Amino acid sequence: MIDNLKKPAYATLPAGFHAALPLTEFPDARIFELNDALRREFSLVLDTTSEIAVKTLSGQVSDHDGALLAMAYAGHQFGQYAPRLGDGRAMLIGDVIDQNGHAHELHLKGSGLTPFSRGGDGKATLGAAVREYLISEAMAGLGVATSRSLAILTTGETIMRETPKPGAILARTARSHLRVGTFQYARANHDTETLRALADFAIERLDSDLMDAGEDRYAQMLNRVAERQAELIAQWMSFGFIHGVMNTDNMTLSGETIDYGPCAFMDDFHPARVFSSIDYYGRYAWNKQAEIGLWNLSRLAEAMLPLFANGEDDQIKAAEIALKDYPDRFKTAWTGAIGRKLGLPSGDQNAFITATLTAFMEAKVDFSRVFTALTRYAGGGDQGAVIAEFETTEQGKTWLSQWEAVTGGRDALSEDTKAAMRTANPVRIARNHQVEAAIEAAESGDKAPFEALLLALKAPFEEDSRFETFETAPQPDEVVHQTFCGT
Repeated sequence: MIDNLKKPAYATLPAGFHAALPLTEFPDARIFELNDALRREFSLVLDTTSEIAVKTLSGQVSDHDGALLAMAYAGHQFGQYAPRLGDGRAMLIGDVIDQNGHAHELHLKGSGLTPFSRGGDGKATLGAAVREYLISEAMAGLGVATSRSLAILTTGETIMRETPKPGAILARTARSHLRVGTFQYARANHDTETLRALADFAIERLDSDLMDAGEDRYAQMLNRVAERQAELIAQWMSFGFIHGVMNTDNMTLSGETIDYGPCAFMDDFHPARVFSSIDYYGRYAWNKQAEIGLWNLSRLAEAMLPLFANGEDDQIKAAEIALKDYPDRFKTAWTGAIGRKLGLPSGDQNAFITATLTAFMEAKVDFSRVFTALTRYAGGGDQGAVIAEFETTEQGKTWLSQWEAVTGGRDALSEDTKAAMRTANPVRIARNHQVEAAIEAAESGDKAPFEALLLALKAPFEEDSRFETFETAPQPDEVVHQTFCGT
């Protein structure tokens, strides 16, 4: 059996929060990719030829009786409440312990039918697994809180979507897969004491210091979750990332990004940019993400109300107090992030930030490349590279002169400011057209583009001439306009 894989603590929750799953059969399963750095972080003895590794990471064996679990949760999907969602094609197989002693859940996606499959086949395509592996590891490289990809396994199956696709399983880790939707499910289906048990489990897992806070610990927990989400969404936006499906069942209490389906990094900037093929009204656009974060947190607060106080008025007041700082926290996190990207001096720079985003939108600049060019210029490079990112030379010169006026010019920038710019502006991101090219090649049996892109994304802030091809914006015929829920 695999050392350091423990029975999941989630299994200690009341039975209504999970469903036990039988062992599955994937006789032709093979490891397609193993994240060796992550394996070492968890002290897991795994290798690509190990039969026990293959069987464990495909749900064919269990170290622990009853450890294979599908999680139950509800959720608002595009604003519409669904009372019973849950892991429709996934299973929790155990906890792993990192080098700091923190437990992380090991979770499989594409591992077969569960009681929550809702008419689906419980399977996943290799393309969906490759997408999540690449983008989650890209996010980790950027320093964004995220689930991590431990492995991709091919199952040897051909599964039907619009066309036949190779089947796969993704093994991922996260501090916790508890979601806003988990609490919505608890509130709708269980009594207050069961809801309390869930909240205490979450606190012990993620905010154990609050266990000494008495009955106030639940409101403080909500406040911590809100703080993490404000920081997370500000980071997303600073890198031009659009999650695409910020349903309440996709928002974690841990503040980790999960479920990389119709997500994408923007190329040319527009604040209302949407990629999800089913987000018809722009609910989850780039510039709506902070607002939706608060909406989701309000649903969490509603689910937790019975834990806050006695009496509806006092419960609502406690929830409002717990969430009241979210807008200011997001604003502080966002202006700090965009300020570092621009090398701005301290003080209120909101007017310049707003003007910058307007200029970027009107000039259709590539959101990543323009910041990379600015960072290089600040470090002594050519200003022409910044100007070239704008649609016209006049637009570029006008904006750059405004930046010079606000900052005092590059000669006025401190070395600390220049260093902050270098750590805020990645040279490479997981560009949509490159991810799609890696998926297409992998599905055709060519792993090389996946491996090359993955290597380029491991240290995205470092200049490296080997990876210059991954800095390029897409050609018109390469632009990805829509992304889809990974299945």
